[in-house]
Amino acid sequence: MHRFVAKANVDHYIGLLNRSDLAPDHRMHVTKLLIEEEDKLSHDLEHLEFAERKAANGRDHVHHVRTARDGFAFGSADRELAERLLVNCENLQTVLEDFCHRLRAKINSRGL
Repeated sequence: MHRFVAKANVDHYIGLLNRSDLAPDHRMHVTKLLIEEEDKLSHDLEHLEFAERKAANGRDHVHHVRTARDGFAFGSADRELAERLLVNCENLQTVLEDFCHRLRAKINSRGL
């Protein structure tokens, strides 16, 4: 049951971090909570597929936001907002990729 809750929390925190209206201090707190939930899942190696799926979805999201940002004129308010959103998405992607890396390293260290 705790794994189900941890996965649901990961999904919830990713959703919050993908929002553009999250204040920086709240973003830091939610990122911390996300990492804590990922750590709960990192003890079970079968969660690598879950982590890789989240990272793959995140890469798609970063690509989508980057493409949207590139559609706005340089110096426009829309471009600046999209740029901030892209930075947030890239930061979240770093957390997701790190989670995958930690799980893969754990698998490799056990020789599975």
